[in-house]
Amino acid sequence: MTFEDPQGIDDERDGVLGAWREAGIDGELVRWDDPAVDWSSYDAAVVRSVWDYVHRRAEFLDWAHRVESVSRLLNPAAVLAANTDKTYLRELGVPVVPTHWSSRELPAWAEYVVKPTISAGARDTVRTGDRNAAAAHAAALETAGRAPMVQPYLDMVETEGEHSLVYFNRRLSHTVRRIPMLAGNLGEADAVRAEAREPARDQVELAERVLAAIPQPLLYARVDLVRLPDGSPAVIELELTEPYLYLKFAPEAPRLFAEALRDLLKQDAQQASPPSTGITAPVR
Repeated sequence: MTFEDPQGIDDERDGVLGAWREAGIDGELVRWDDPAVDWSSYDAAVVRSVWDYVHRRAEFLDWAHRVESVSRLLNPAAVLAANTDKTYLRELGVPVVPTHWSSRELPAWAEYVVKPTISAGARDTVRTGDRNAAAAHAAALETAGRAPMVQPYLDMVETEGEHSLVYFNRRLSHTVRRIPMLAGNLGEADAVRAEAREPARDQVELAERVLAAIPQPLLYARVDLVRLPDGSPAVIELELTEPYLYLKFAPEAPRLFAEALRDLLKQDAQQASPPSTGITAPVR
């Protein structure tokens, strides 16, 4: 097994690989940009903790298409291409958090959240009650060649919270209520603080409407929802590329993840037995 993880931030990898072994799947961790990797030697490549793609998106997507030409890529390259730019929110066809896509003529909101459309982990994201400051940050992103997105900060995030519904092969595994990353003086460890919750029916219905509109196979999906001021749920993000899956909050989740992978691999009549699977890792 080869793995480069200088920050030690992927705390789900060991549990995932252990569950795969129990399901009869031989897996190992490899760097997505390692030139020595022969991707054709794997029955499948599972994209996981590739959090550096934000600064290398074109390179990452080129890699995804190359891998898909010689192996099974999960999630598929077309999904990764669409999901790594948050302008996908305009195409979902379901209620989403109100979003303004420019530094000009910002709506009159009490507070603003401004971030680039290609980002992860709240990088280059600001929360402010100053409309001019919000516009200035959006303009700075545009000047740097990065498309901005401006959203209202929703107080409900601090009360009801942001809910993440995690699916494996389109089947709901578990739901967590997440602590908002912009709701105060949170440390780095708080980025994964959450608690298990039962989803409400309207949350499940919305999440499954979103997934139903995606034709490609989905090994995993995380649908992040908040409630709007009128109480209705809306999508804040759809994570199909490298989501943290909150596996420790659901004891059966690693097994369900492994079973979902096994089921998808069985769909390909040319798969070897036992399958050998590479799971992508962060890079330096």
